[in-house]
Amino acid sequence: MYSDEDLNLAVKNGIFTDLSVEQFRHLLTTERNSPIVDEENFKLIGGFNDIFVVIACLLLLFSSHWVVEFITKSTSIGFLVFSFLAWGLSEIFVKQRKMALPAIVLLIAFIGGVFWFVHELVTLSYELMTAIAAGASFFAAGIHWWRFKVPITIAVAAIALIGLFVSLLLSVFPPAQTWLMLILFMCGLITFTFAMYWDSKDTKRISHHSDVAFWLHLLSAPLIIHPVFSSLGILKGTESLLGLTLVMCLYLMMSGISIAIDRRAFMVSSLVYVIFAISSMIENFGGVGYSFAITGVLMGASLLILSAFWQPWRRRLVSQLPLVVRDNLPVV
Repeated sequence: MYSDEDLNLAVKNGIFTDLSVEQFRHLLTTERNSPIVDEENFKLIGGFNDIFVVIACLLLLFSSHWVVEFITKSTSIGFLVFSFLAWGLSEIFVKQRKMALPAIVLLIAFIGGVFWFVHELVTLSYELMTAIAAGASFFAAGIHWWRFKVPITIAVAAIALIGLFVSLLLSVFPPAQTWLMLILFMCGLITFTFAMYWDSKDTKRISHHSDVAFWLHLLSAPLIIHPVFSSLGILKGTESLLGLTLVMCLYLMMSGISIAIDRRAFMVSSLVYVIFAISSMIENFGGVGYSFAITGVLMGASLLILSAFWQPWRRRLVSQLPLVVRDNLPVV
């Protein structure tokens, strides 16, 4: 399995020409009847060997953590060894072997190990401990990005930065807990803007910039939609017909944004909230026992219709946008 990054590397090393690669991409577009830019490709798994390596890495990491913790009677040292092992394995399977799935798993393991190492090491209030651990995680993500350039790293760094900001705010000003949902919503909008920045750097979706944007969009959608649904009472079992109407309007708006920016990930990551809201509403009206089935039929059918007409609807929608916006969107 070869990615666009591999093709770009072949062009850079003179194995292929720019023209031959463009002709190859055009051939695939014609055969699949779908532009490559609309496929929303991202590197997740290169083959079953990726899964094999991930299983072996996880066995080694967690077993080593438990052994070190048992010997030293220190949880923090266990997480420190966990992080060092994750980095060492990344040198082999990410830096040298360029394996996609191990890169993602080992990154999360490294950042998670750093977070819990610092969290267990510091003895302050919970908010301050979390803030310091999140700050260390953000710094660790920066070093990891400098060394390995794993696309999901930027999204993980964004999570760490949000955690740092929220924890510091709550430790300095505890009443801010009341505004937590609004703060998360604003963080979601900022993350979405940052994702669009990465998307604008690669409107043809042929470099790692597109992969970075994919993970940022996957992060931004829950941050945006969770506070809204929470404020409507959807997650507390206080659904109403008006609330369901607002939920559907919100989801339609997010679907329109997804079509415009050509990112299904932005829409899918918020799908679980819509399914929960509709299913709960059907139960409230006496549909206990088959509410989830009806919801699945409705949402499944609508998503398939959306997928079938994605390209013509996107052409029509994008054509109505200002030129300055279109220039920063993936090519139609």
